[in-house]
Formats: sequence, C-alpha cells, structure tokens
Amino acid sequence: MPDTPYLVAAVAVSAAITWALRAVPFAVLAPLRSSRTIQYLSTRMPAGVMLILLAYCLRDLPLTEPRSLAPLTALAVTVGLHLWRRNALLSILGGTAAHVLLVSTVFAH
Repeated sequence: MPDTPYLVAAVAVSAAITWALRAVPFAVLAPLRSSRTIQYLSTRMPAGVMLILLAYCLRDLPLTEPRSLAPLTALAVTVGLHLWRRNALLSILGGTAAHVLLVSTVFAH
C-alpha cells in the first residue's frame, strides 16, 4: 500500500487538474464574449446546426418507399408548428409525437 504522503500528493494533483479543467473554459471565454465574430456566430449557428442535422437524418431516406412518408410528415408538422407558434419545444415535441404516431400506427410492419 502506498505511503500517506504519496496518497495526499496524488489527491492534491488530481484536485488541481480537475479544478484547472473546469476553470480554463471560463477564463478562455471571457475575452471572446466581446468578439463580433462570436456574436455573429451565436445568431447564425442554431439554424446552421439544424440544417446539418436535417441533412444527416434524411440522407438515407428512400423517397420511393411509402415508409418515407412518416419522417417527411413529421418534418412538415415540425416546420408548421414552428412557423405557427415560434416555440422550439412545441415544434420538437409535436414533430416527435407525429413521427412516433405514424410509425407505430400507419406505417407499422
């Protein structure tokens, strides 16, 4: 079994590394908050991320099969709800509910 001073040193080093890893992001982000580039990206990135997720999720969707109507209908419900209410939570929940309902009832195998 290791000696007590060794264990104390190991715990101290682990605590220092943990504290540093948690503090460094805040120290790095402080000067970036006033950056015009970061402010621009913060307004444009959410839509960009959603478009990337949309392309990723629909990339292998076979448009010639009837089962592809479930995700496309859910997508239309999500977009419609968002344009109607401008509420991200409602849009996500509504689109998810529409997809689950369609897959489990209409397009069940």
